[in-house]
Amino acid sequence: MRYAYATISALLLGGATATLALQPSLAQTAQNEPGVIQAAAPRAGAPMSFADMVAKLQPAVVNISTKQSIKAPPQQANPFAGTPFENFFGQGGPGQGGGQPRAREGQSLGSGFIISTDGYVVTNNHVVAPARGATVESITVTLNDRKEYTARLIGRDEASDLALLKIEAGNLPFVKFGDSARARVGDWIVAIGQPFGLGGTVTAGIVSAVHRVTGQGGAYDRFIQTDASINQGNSGGPMFNLNGDVIGINSQIFSQSGGNIGIGFAIPAEEAKPIIDTLMKGQKIQRGYLGVTLQLGTIDDDTAAALGIPKNQGELLSGTTPGGPAARAGLRAGDVVTRVNGTAVTPDTTLSYLVSNVRPGQAAKLDYIRNGRPATANVTVDARPSEQQLAVLNGNGPDAFPMGDDSDDGEATTSTAPASNSLGLAVQPLTPAIARAINVDSTAQGLVVAQVDPASDASGKLQRGDLISAINGTPVRSAADLSAAVAAAKAVGRPQVLVLAQRGRGPARFLPIKIKG
Repeated sequence: MRYAYATISALLLGGATATLALQPSLAQTAQNEPGVIQAAAPRAGAPMSFADMVAKLQPAVVNISTKQSIKAPPQQANPFAGTPFENFFGQGGPGQGGGQPRAREGQSLGSGFIISTDGYVVTNNHVVAPARGATVESITVTLNDRKEYTARLIGRDEASDLALLKIEAGNLPFVKFGDSARARVGDWIVAIGQPFGLGGTVTAGIVSAVHRVTGQGGAYDRFIQTDASINQGNSGGPMFNLNGDVIGINSQIFSQSGGNIGIGFAIPAEEAKPIIDTLMKGQKIQRGYLGVTLQLGTIDDDTAAALGIPKNQGELLSGTTPGGPAARAGLRAGDVVTRVNGTAVTPDTTLSYLVSNVRPGQAAKLDYIRNGRPATANVTVDARPSEQQLAVLNGNGPDAFPMGDDSDDGEATTSTAPASNSLGLAVQPLTPAIARAINVDSTAQGLVVAQVDPASDASGKLQRGDLISAINGTPVRSAADLSAAVAAAKAVGRPQVLVLAQRGRGPARFLPIKIKG
């Protein structure tokens, strides 16, 4: 398209040149032209130092620690008890351990901030949540003046990683939430916390990105990114703008070493405040739930080419939960949802984020693309299950893509259909015996990969024993179905197809595979 409009653009540019000659005030200038950059420089009053602001804010930032009781695996009884070798190997007295579980003490450490004069404290859920197999015995909040209080857990929300505590004290310094929606890339911010248990520490930086999606998935994968130093123990601490308002809650860092490398993430205040308000009222957090499995990652060039749609627009459904809202509305694997209630689904505004903000029981209008054609569906959303329930529903297990090589590591199969010259696959219908052999559900349907041509694009993506259930959203149950789906894609000029495949008990996933010849 850019080449098609080259001549027209040149003509318009010529006309614009003539106009600019008559109106010099409209002349284009470089973004860093001295006069322009001076006008955009920090406004009058921007601090040469953050000291005065920090002096006001730091008393409201606290240290949070927990004491946890962790059940350790049972210690093996001393086989030498009662013999001269009883203590030779350092195993203690007679019968030490006795095969019984032992309890040991654990701790966690983080930050938080006071939001009311009577002692409500905000932090991250992971700061106060028990470790696996542990029980939280106590939570201690330490103020900037080193006064300690035992805190009561008012509520916590795993999905958003937020928690609300209460300490019994009065006339406390506190801070308020600001409007994170007004934060812009390049704005100054200040982070205050307790990294590594060193005590109150202040760092400053800028907003590096807003609406940052980290790829973790879920309804709350949407952060403010900053280059201010955030380290272990900063979790739960506040991110302030220059007005002293809390615009974020420091939550995560991206690091290969465990220390700060200038990529930190904060939960935006616009997302956090409604959840904190709900917890303060003692109410349950409810979010919308669509009942779909999403293909991880954006719709890239290969996937877009297979679907015949623009890339980075919408999200691809790799499955629907039986009986769930999406399935009831007729959505299915292979559909690409592009809008929710008129708001575009993009890499920055994900489907999970949009649906989670629909109240359970309400209808959501979904625009989607199926087989290259637009369609709409009105879906009445359910309440989102817990994170543990979702893990079970989505079938997250050890057998998952990316697909490996075409190794002959399964049980031998017979009656294999001829390999498709277009995809380089030899397939055969799924039977109950084969289903047991490849470890898929007995209700599954589709074609089993028996062989992969090493010269094909499918090599390295699919392997023997993988189950193909659909191509470009069309179910396939025979080699003829596969050939027909490939022919249909070729007829409309698509260079590849989108194969819905599954390995063992792992979740199904779409894989773009180029058509040969």
